[in-house]
Amino acid sequence: MDRDLPLQIDVHELARWREAGQAHVVLDVREPWETEICLIAGSLAIPLGQLPGRADAVPGDVPVVVTCHHGMRSLQAVTWLRRNGRENATNLAGGIDAWARQIDPSMNVY
Repeated sequence: MDRDLPLQIDVHELARWREAGQAHVVLDVREPWETEICLIAGSLAIPLGQLPGRADAVPGDVPVVVTCHHGMRSLQAVTWLRRNGRENATNLAGGIDAWARQIDPSMNVY
């Protein structure tokens, strides 16, 4: 795993990864009512409070881009994942809100 993965990437970097077909997983740590409003296609949804009990569902062999609404809960998740040996986790700066506003304007915002 790339130990040089930054703590955060921006939405444009994630868009480049997706366009290039670069292997990664988007982990959405918002609550179910939030993911019902909008979700990046193909995301793995695990609410932040459930992450410690479901960490085995998070891949360890590809970059994991963690997102939430604005990037605060996801930063907590990245910090927790990295403390628990998952150096492959990075935060999506600005969260799903930045993704919707800058990358996918057809996505619902809240």
